[in-house]
Amino acid sequence: MFPNSPRTRPAACFVAAAIMLVWAASARAAIPAGVAHQTADLGGISLEVFTFRPDGCVISGTLIVFHGLDRNADRYRDDAVPLGQAVCMIVIAPLFDAARFPTWRYQRGGIVHDGVVQPPESWSVNLVSRLVAWIRREEARADLPYTLLGHSAGGQFLSRVVAFGDDRARRNVIANPSTWVVPSLDTPAPYGFGGVYGPDQGEGALRRYLAARVTVLLGQNDTGSHNLSTTEEAEEQGATRLARGEAVFHQAEAVAHQRGWTFNWQLAIVPGTGHDARRMFASAQALAAVRPAQ
Repeated sequence: MFPNSPRTRPAACFVAAAIMLVWAASARAAIPAGVAHQTADLGGISLEVFTFRPDGCVISGTLIVFHGLDRNADRYRDDAVPLGQAVCMIVIAPLFDAARFPTWRYQRGGIVHDGVVQPPESWSVNLVSRLVAWIRREEARADLPYTLLGHSAGGQFLSRVVAFGDDRARRNVIANPSTWVVPSLDTPAPYGFGGVYGPDQGEGALRRYLAARVTVLLGQNDTGSHNLSTTEEAEEQGATRLARGEAVFHQAEAVAHQRGWTFNWQLAIVPGTGHDARRMFASAQALAAVRPAQ
């Protein structure tokens, strides 16, 4: 049979069409292979985002990484590259600059300023769902799943995201934060749920918080005081980041058990590691936390 005979043409056309579809899909993808940097327009607010796209595998989702106190989103992107490569996830590390996102808007989520609860529409935690929507539009995948990973100051932010904002992530990995949202309706926000909701709404928010898929990821040696939050509210959570994380986990577990609610948190301790994002992200515990369920 000759290559250009009528019987071979349909097969050839099918192959050509398949190649064109693959090419079109890759052409649509706005997040290029390897490391890159661009600006995300989140409906009136622009964020610089540092990205990594693994090559040679089928993308399983997006890993959104929240940086620490030094606002070094590019470094956090780099530290998360091995995770993204291992699970074939696009890594997105947004930059929350200090000028627009001081402590109350970044670490504390924008919930309270000078003791006053802010309007929900202004909460910076809500930028996460807008960032997810931007990624999905850019990738032309409306159902692209995502995991959230925050370390140190980024872990503080992510604790507020889970408590007051986005609750649809495949997994939330909160690593070595100085402060948490404790599972209490009496503790004032942004360290608890107090003052934000009415009684019925507060119960629902707390229940969602405990049902969220959270990994409390702590360094076994994260017991130092460098850049440790020392506010009265932070000190009440424990003496060190390790102690605070363990205490909040067990408190959350007890509250869920007492009320008969679903509890989807997990506690993972990284041995021999302190307050070090690169070593935390390189751990087997971090990989297990972000790996999609089989």
